[in-house]
Amino acid sequence: MKMSSYNPVLMTKNVAQTVQFYCTHFNFTSVFDSDWYVHLQSLDDEAINLAVLQFDHPTVPAGKQQQTKGLILNFEVMDAQAEYDRLKQAGLAFLLDIRDEEFGQRHFIASDPNGVMIDIIQPIPPSAEFAAQYAPAALPQ
Repeated sequence: MKMSSYNPVLMTKNVAQTVQFYCTHFNFTSVFDSDWYVHLQSLDDEAINLAVLQFDHPTVPAGKQQQTKGLILNFEVMDAQAEYDRLKQAGLAFLLDIRDEEFGQRHFIASDPNGVMIDIIQPIPPSAEFAAQYAPAALPQ
């Protein structure tokens, strides 16, 4: 299969609130907007897309109409500390404060209004133990 696009779809009770959250805090804009479905695109990179869907819309199969749960969205950034400071100033609560991980990440975790976790990640050099587990081209510098 040759894919032409990929974007996660968050199923929620409150489409407008969720859209506003991602536009305000994560620099998305709406490129399609209805009351039950909104397609968001990053203002920084048009290849980064996210959609928000009313969880009980008839296009969602019966028995699967529930809010998104158990999901972590990873947003890779150049400077995790700067993003942490910016989002803290904006009043976001964090589930995990910023820290460095041996496996090669500086990161923190916040959540959206629906409880979807958002992991803001900056690649950093991993410990020698973890560096050996990376493919050479994927090793963070």
